[in-house]
Amino acid sequence: MKLITTTLMAAFALVGCDNATPPAQHPTQEVGVVTLKSQPLAVTSLLTGRTAASLSAEVRPQVGGIIQKRLFTEGDTVKAGQALYQIDPSSYRATFDEADAALKQAQALVISDCQKATRYAQLVKEDGVSRQDADDAQSTCAQDKASVSAKKAALESARINLNWTTVTSPISGRIGISSVTPGALVTAEQTTALATVRGLDTMYVDLTRSSVDLLRLRQQALASDSNTLAVTLTLEDGSTYSEKGRLALTEVAVDESTGSVTLRAVFPNPHQQLLPGMFVRARVEEGVMANAILAPQQGVTRDAKGNATALVVNAKNQVEQRNIETGDTYGDKWLVLKGLENGDKLIVEGTDKVAAGSTVKAVEIPQDNGGKA
Repeated sequence: MKLITTTLMAAFALVGCDNATPPAQHPTQEVGVVTLKSQPLAVTSLLTGRTAASLSAEVRPQVGGIIQKRLFTEGDTVKAGQALYQIDPSSYRATFDEADAALKQAQALVISDCQKATRYAQLVKEDGVSRQDADDAQSTCAQDKASVSAKKAALESARINLNWTTVTSPISGRIGISSVTPGALVTAEQTTALATVRGLDTMYVDLTRSSVDLLRLRQQALASDSNTLAVTLTLEDGSTYSEKGRLALTEVAVDESTGSVTLRAVFPNPHQQLLPGMFVRARVEEGVMANAILAPQQGVTRDAKGNATALVVNAKNQVEQRNIETGDTYGDKWLVLKGLENGDKLIVEGTDKVAAGSTVKAVEIPQDNGGKA
């Protein structure tokens, strides 16, 4: 009986051994990667701004009176010195004529009194007149000459005021809408302009950029070329402005309320397509970054605070998480400023199936454009 029991137990043991299966082997997770390569990159900035006339002058009267005529057509091109308005000159002409007569009278007195002073100077040597009379005659001559100088100044002032009754354009350019019509009363140096003349052959484009971006750009080692600081405009209708401009200056102070800096670009405007006040978008060529890293956007994720991270496969085929800093976008890629280097294998497919520390199999994803923006 013991022998049978032992035999059955041995048989069951053999059956158990035959049915045992080896533990399951989990296959290594495959991920799609892009090997990053440093490359020269023309760094550009996309900014917004508004156009402004390079020359702008408000026309205001220098003397008061009634507008008799408007001597231009609104919207026309005018030249510097061209007559724009005529103010009634009657009272100013009368003042001029009065000053002219006073000057002539003073000049006549000079002739008479100074000749007398000359004769007395000769007679005093012969005791023909007293020394006091000679001195008085000389003093009167000097006073008459001073009076002539004063009358000349008064005449010149009257001439200026008379000339100012014709209001002229201070600059050449396009003149806008007139704020007055004939018959209106104007006053000297009034705050309301009669019209505004703008020079439109050259236009300014005032752009804004955050001071943080300005500091970041200055920290980057950018090489200059012939296109450095060239500016291209996109107009309000989406079209590209035909003329290329140049960045002329950067404001030396930061706007405390917005934390931004104003940049001014200068554009030729031969066809006067640009008008003051237009909203535009500008692309500024900042320079060339010699060893730029461009990472596909699908390989970069951001947390709730906006911090950028990326997963890379290291030399041991393990996943590493990198905290990175990005700049502007170039096509479908981010410019990476910190965190990724030349030769890093960036995971662009399968990031949701792996975690930092996982062992993976990296499969290179071909890039249609060779990794360039």
